[in-house]
Amino acid sequence: MTRYLSFSVLFYAFLSAIIANSFVVVRLNLFFLAVILPVFAFINVFAGIRGIETKYKKLKISNHGAVVLVVFLLSAAISLVYNICFAVVSVPKDLKTFLWSVVYCIVVESILIWNGIICVYIASSQLGVKLRVTGILCGLIPIVNLVVLSKIIKTVFDEVEFETEREENNRKRYQQKVCKTKYPILFVHGVFFRDNKFVNYWGRIPEELSLNGAEIYYGNHESASSIDDCANQLAKRIKEIVETTGCKKLNIIAHSKGGLDCRYAIDRLGVSPYVASLTTINTPHRGCQFADYLLCEIPENVKNKIAAAYNKTLKKLGDESPDFLAAVNNLTATYCEELDASMTIPDGVFCQSIGSVLAKASGGGFPLNISYHLVKFFDGENDGLVSENSFRWGEKYILVKPVQGNGISHADIIDLTQRNLPGFDVREFYINLVCDLVNRGL
Repeated sequence: MTRYLSFSVLFYAFLSAIIANSFVVVRLNLFFLAVILPVFAFINVFAGIRGIETKYKKLKISNHGAVVLVVFLLSAAISLVYNICFAVVSVPKDLKTFLWSVVYCIVVESILIWNGIICVYIASSQLGVKLRVTGILCGLIPIVNLVVLSKIIKTVFDEVEFETEREENNRKRYQQKVCKTKYPILFVHGVFFRDNKFVNYWGRIPEELSLNGAEIYYGNHESASSIDDCANQLAKRIKEIVETTGCKKLNIIAHSKGGLDCRYAIDRLGVSPYVASLTTINTPHRGCQFADYLLCEIPENVKNKIAAAYNKTLKKLGDESPDFLAAVNNLTATYCEELDASMTIPDGVFCQSIGSVLAKASGGGFPLNISYHLVKFFDGENDGLVSENSFRWGEKYILVKPVQGNGISHADIIDLTQRNLPGFDVREFYINLVCDLVNRGL
C-alpha cells in the first residue's frame, strides 16, 4: 500500500484525524465547526478525483473511494493512538468528555469509510460479487475487516492504474487508427445469448476496437436454434450489411457455436464472396463429448421440461422460435465431427481459430467451475465448456495458455465477465488480432 501514500493522501489523513478528534475544541467554541466542516466535506467529495487522468466518471469515483478508504485507515490509526493517550489523561477526571469524544470520532470515521465503500461498490467493475459480499460479512470482525478492506483498496487501485494506462495507450495511437480494417468487423455471439445494446456479449472489446478505428456490426441472430437456422439468419444479415453499406466483404469474429453457424453459412449458403476472413473463438469444431453423454443419460421427460423452460425464457428475451434441444444436439461430438469433415475452407477467405484453457476449475467462475470437471473427464483440457482438442481449425491457430494461475475461461476470452486477468489483457489481445487483419490487407 506504500505506493498509494502520496503527499495529498497523507495530508487528507492528517486533516481527517484532526477533525475526528476535535470534540473538545468544538465543545469550547462552535465556531470551529465553520472551519472543519468545509474541509471535511472537501475531502469526502474531491479527494482522489482531480489526481487521475481519465474521461470515465466511474473510474474517477472508484479512485476517489479508494483514496477515501486509505484516508480512513490512516486517520483511524492516528485516532486510536490519540484516544489511548486521551483516555490515560482524562478518564480519571472526566469520563463523560472522553466518551463523547470517542462517539464524535466514530461518527467522523464512519462517514469516511461509508463514503469510500459506497463509491467503490457502485463504481468499480473489478471488485466482483465475492469480494463485495466478503466485505459486508466481515465488516464487523476485527483484524479480518482490515485485511478485507486492504484487499478491496488494492483491487480498486490496480483497476484504476490498469484502465488509465489503457486510456493513455489509446490516446497515443488514436490518430493511427490501428484497427481500421479494409472491411468492417461482424461479431457473432454463441449459444443462449443475444446481441443487446445494454449488455454487450463481447464486453469492452467492441468499444476498444472502435476507439482504434474499427467499424463494428453484430449478427443479431437467434440465441438458441439449430446451426442450419442460425446460419440462414446470419447469411441474410451478412448480405444486408454488404448491400446497405457497400463494403463488399466482412471480417467475421465468431464465438463458440457462432463459429459453427458462420462456417455453415460460408460453406453451404453462398456467402463466401462476402466474407474476407473468419476468426473462430473457442468454437467446438469437433463438438463436446460431454454433451453426448448428457443427452444420453438425462431422461427424455426431463430434457423436454428443461427445453420448454429455456424456450419460454428465450422467447421472452427476444428469440422468435427458440429451439433449445436443436442447439444442444448440434454441439455434440457425434454431430460436429461429421459436420466438420463435410465442410471445406473456401478459397479467398482467411480462416483462423483461437482457443483458451483454464488451469483449474475455480478460474472459470460459476457455472464454468462446475462444468470444467465434467468436460475434463470426457474431453481433457478445456475452457469450462469446450475442450482444447476441439478448437483448432483453419490455417492459423492460437492457443491462449494459462498465465499467472487461473487461465482464461470460455467467458473471459470474449470479455463477457469484464475481468482484468493477471497476465492477459483481453482488449489488447483483440487489438493485436485486428491489427493482424489490417496487415493482411483485410
